[in-house]
Amino acid sequence: MRHQRGALRAEVMRYIVLLAFLGGMFYPILFMLLTTGKTNAELSINFFGFPRDIQISNLTRAWDAVVPYILNSVLVSGVAVAGVLALAVLGAYAFARFSFPGKNMLFYGVVALMMIPGILTFVPQFLIARDLGLLNTRLALILPYIAGGQVGAIFMLRIFFAGLPQELLEAARVDGANEIVILFRLVVPLSIPMIMVIAVQNILGTWNDYIWPLVTIGMNESIRTVPIGLAFLPTEYAQIPYGAIMAGYTISAIPLAILFVFTMRYFVEGLSSGALKL
Repeated sequence: MRHQRGALRAEVMRYIVLLAFLGGMFYPILFMLLTTGKTNAELSINFFGFPRDIQISNLTRAWDAVVPYILNSVLVSGVAVAGVLALAVLGAYAFARFSFPGKNMLFYGVVALMMIPGILTFVPQFLIARDLGLLNTRLALILPYIAGGQVGAIFMLRIFFAGLPQELLEAARVDGANEIVILFRLVVPLSIPMIMVIAVQNILGTWNDYIWPLVTIGMNESIRTVPIGLAFLPTEYAQIPYGAIMAGYTISAIPLAILFVFTMRYFVEGLSSGALKL
């Protein structure tokens, strides 16, 4: 009996600790949501509580200010992830299904690029973008994002493609299908979960990137992405309430929440299948 009580007490303490951590993780989000409905005056006297008179004007002001940045991020991330997938699928299929001189060494060279910290390539990338006249244009973001996303995407897709049943591909070849048909009619549909994993990872990385957009497009307000736009929001909109700033943060988080809801199943499938193949 004493042993059962001790086990029950330990189980209760475990749940209490987990609930405390869970509350600590989600309270900042709750605080952000509560602050969106407050004026500066109410925030000074009712910092942690629920708003007494919800300020809808905070949402409208934040919407007008943040939506252009969201559209810019959607454009940049969408084009970048499309470029990453288009090139990585072709490269990974070549590494997985074709034999050519130096294939293994070339693949090891691609993988070796994963060992180089991104900060070491920051200055060279900036100098290249400057010399090409790309600064303060969307191409200063899109082209480096496409190039930077190739290494991880090729590595993951090559492993996935190599694990597909060879019998399916041989059957398609017997039926007269060429490599392009096999790739886009057979291999790509079977690889949708892994492709979705790569797409989500790249979208999150490009959407949340701050330093590179800050130094390359920070001076051009019309093409700023969400992190840069939110950073400049309090300084460029005079007397904007803190509630409107928090509303801007809330609105800017909605696209990623929608992305998570609609891709979670594919993301989990991709991670599970990739883990099994590895």
